[in-house]
Amino acid sequence: MSLAIGRDLQAQTADSTASLAPPPFKKVRYDENYEYLRDSSRRADYLDAIKFIPLNTNKDWYLTLGGDIRERYEYFHNNLWGRGPQDRDGYLLQRYMFHVDAHLGNYFRLFAQFKSGLEDGRNGGPRPTDRDDFDLHQAFFDVRVPWANDDSVTFRAGRQELAYGSSRLISIREEPNVRRSFDGVKAILRVNGWQVDAFAVKPVRTKVGVFDDDPDPNQKFWGLYAVTPVSWLPGGNVDLYYLGLDRKNASFDQGLAHELRHSLGTRIWGHKMGWDYNFEFVYQFGSFGSGDLQAWTTASDTGFTFESAPLKPRLGLKANVTSGDDNPNNQDLQTFNPLFPRGAYFGEPALIGPANHIDVHPQLDLALLSNLTLTGSWDWFWRESTHDGIYAPAVNLIQSGKTSNARYVGDQAELMLEWRLDRHLTFTADYARFFAGDFFKQTTPGKDVDYFSAWVTFRF
Repeated sequence: MSLAIGRDLQAQTADSTASLAPPPFKKVRYDENYEYLRDSSRRADYLDAIKFIPLNTNKDWYLTLGGDIRERYEYFHNNLWGRGPQDRDGYLLQRYMFHVDAHLGNYFRLFAQFKSGLEDGRNGGPRPTDRDDFDLHQAFFDVRVPWANDDSVTFRAGRQELAYGSSRLISIREEPNVRRSFDGVKAILRVNGWQVDAFAVKPVRTKVGVFDDDPDPNQKFWGLYAVTPVSWLPGGNVDLYYLGLDRKNASFDQGLAHELRHSLGTRIWGHKMGWDYNFEFVYQFGSFGSGDLQAWTTASDTGFTFESAPLKPRLGLKANVTSGDDNPNNQDLQTFNPLFPRGAYFGEPALIGPANHIDVHPQLDLALLSNLTLTGSWDWFWRESTHDGIYAPAVNLIQSGKTSNARYVGDQAELMLEWRLDRHLTFTADYARFFAGDFFKQTTPGKDVDYFSAWVTFRF
């Protein structure tokens, strides 16, 4: 359901040593813990030998090696509703990642991860997140200071991934070819069932060459993020956070200006007796140029899984609203900024992002086999404000709203099949069709969009 400190706290307390089976790989690879392999009899996977490589006789200094390989094919018909360069035969995206995790006793740690993202065959060339020939994706060190029981504080400095909650506001950007990282510092406090992160970072700019990625000089990002389980919710947890963003050249439908944005939010989430729930509320304030900034969002994701029924169906419903600008001719701004969200926010085509929108999104998950899952969904979109445009997941303007008063944007049907062949290997295929609504018919060629992708992922 979530990543980093927003991941399921119950799963954190269930240490991997409690099971003889190897733990599943995590999307944030530095969250993995293979200390249980200090006991060589616990080895159960053919690659466990590289997960715990002792560096001293006491085995409290050790290395962990790992990586990800993903080969992905994508095809769009009528990309961007028929505007701009169009696909001919689709294109191939390749991702290669390798990491080294060095634990030097109980108090020091070094983590490094390299990446290569390649693109071939896309008409119009690679998008900003498609290509990065070879670079340092993460490189940080930890200093951990423990005290009573499991309480501790960890200081981290360097290049690192950040992922919180449901990745609505801060994510690793897993779906696009090149993942996201940040340069800066972070402190991680664990005390009395709470985990509190404080960080100050700059997003790393993806460049296409070799070892040329650098921190964005035009952006600063900082925040506090806390999460704890609570007894007054069934199987529940609460996240509380403050996030600050400073962008020198922020672009919205209203125009280009300096953006200083503060986000206050909470997330209530958990699962109990087949039910799962996830509600998030955010209020944003600050300044945009010489004007005031006020924006907001509410988001929900609830579902019920019929564990005893054939195919174990899960029926789910997502409903989300993000504010849009009230008046483009007024210096004040009301457009919500999702900051650094996941790339495929409303499905794999990643056509629309969470800014100035309303969507209702029912979903059905079916376990065809124990390792084969089919997910079907249908998502309807409207503009929250008819005075603002439509934005992509990276908060870049797709289409201005200044020439249309239509509220209905369109709807998207999607089917995804995921086949987990084993712990390491997964095959996924996805098809989606976006039916253009009145807004796109009035402002673009307004053609329906077809999308297909298939990819294989190997993790070790």
